[in-house]
Amino acid sequence: MENTSERNRIQVSHVTADLLVASGLSAWIIPRKSNVFVKGKGEMQTYWLNTKAAKASKPSKSKTELPTVSETLTDISDSSSIKGAFADSDDDDFEAMTKTERLIEYNVEVLTSLLQQIIASRGDVVARNDRFLSEVEATIGTGDTVLEEFVPIIPLKRFDAGDLSKRQKASSVDIGEEAKTQLRKFLTTVASMYPDNPFHNFEHASHVTASVKKLLARIVNVDDGNGLKMSTDSVDLADMAGHSYGITSDPLTQFSVVFSAIIHDMDHPGVPNSQLVKENTRSAQIFKKSVAEQNSVELAWAMLMGKEYDALRACIYQTEDDLRRFRQLVVNTVMATDIFDKELQALRKARWDTAFADALVHDETSDDCKATIVIEHLIQASDVSHTMQHWHIYKSWNQKFFMECYGAYKAGRADSDPSVNWYKGEIGFFDFYAIPLAKKLESCGVFGVSSHEYLSYATSNRAEWAREGEKLVQQYLKKYEEMNNKH
Repeated sequence: MENTSERNRIQVSHVTADLLVASGLSAWIIPRKSNVFVKGKGEMQTYWLNTKAAKASKPSKSKTELPTVSETLTDISDSSSIKGAFADSDDDDFEAMTKTERLIEYNVEVLTSLLQQIIASRGDVVARNDRFLSEVEATIGTGDTVLEEFVPIIPLKRFDAGDLSKRQKASSVDIGEEAKTQLRKFLTTVASMYPDNPFHNFEHASHVTASVKKLLARIVNVDDGNGLKMSTDSVDLADMAGHSYGITSDPLTQFSVVFSAIIHDMDHPGVPNSQLVKENTRSAQIFKKSVAEQNSVELAWAMLMGKEYDALRACIYQTEDDLRRFRQLVVNTVMATDIFDKELQALRKARWDTAFADALVHDETSDDCKATIVIEHLIQASDVSHTMQHWHIYKSWNQKFFMECYGAYKAGRADSDPSVNWYKGEIGFFDFYAIPLAKKLESCGVFGVSSHEYLSYATSNRAEWAREGEKLVQQYLKKYEEMNNKH
């Protein structure tokens, strides 16, 4: 591939790139913006070696180091990616943990970091009135359906430069042993309420969480020029002078989005909403549309409001305003993950076009509108983040989704054989959803130049799927038959 390389740059093939990703070194590679023609092989996607990342990385990770965002996204269940999240554990204890236990600990650490920042941001807030808040908790979210609570604009909390400068250092905040125990118990219960689906499972929820965390960490910090304020262990807060529309200065907003990612597919039945409506399930009778999403919010919220989580709730919010904002953010964020309802998608598109018609307007209402829309698209991108990551990751999750859909068909819970149109369907998904969504992340101006990474990977994966997809579908079918013939 020498003829297609450039001076002082190292070009590698997708095979080498796959090996690097499998080793937790996805930060080492950068996809080329366009394919190259290689003699004897034809058009290929190749990658530049990120020499700065390679030089900065270490051959091994000590127990006390936290995993980088890119490592976490490579394979969230992999022990080398998770181990740093709870460095106080003994090696033997860690190795004895199941995959689910490791994922739970990862999510505990992510949410704990954000809870520390919530507490640090309060300053001289009025003491919590437990009796009054208990009354509000008993009535909030008791309407007919979750979807009816959706609002087009969520007013975010405003912090001025003085508020930010006075904040306690988040790393010095202790959320308390009782709250952390309750958080771990809550997440353990959440994990248990994810069925053992091939795709819509707790590992998927954790993968979405890692992607949300990554996107939040990549929001542009104008004080650092055109660079990005990145953190390997937590999402740092900064005053973005309107460029993030208030998302980064309010830790409760960030906590709410990450919380939503963790719970968004709880109790997922492994079939789409249309099938639930067709089967006239109990949840479909109640919710009518966005059935699985509304069910997830109902279950998670009812559980969180239990007496056994009072210390955890006290960390999340201290006032009625914060409680109501938390609820609204969770509702909007989880509802945004229903990407197959055409009416809801059309409404989101119209709201995006309206919000960003004049990007230079920065009054509170306009910024709140933009923030609400950006949050919804952030969770949507994270929910399908495998399409915007390395081919190695995309291929793995695509196979899992195929297994789930094909399994539903074999069980009589789908009208048509998904394998017949899986190849063409994926191309359509890239062309009409994943790539346009990646373009929106780039165009909104919030995520800076790094958002191009998502578009580049989506475009690259689309091209690779066009070449390899038909063969892969046959491999998926063969693997499904092999797995089910064993039982």
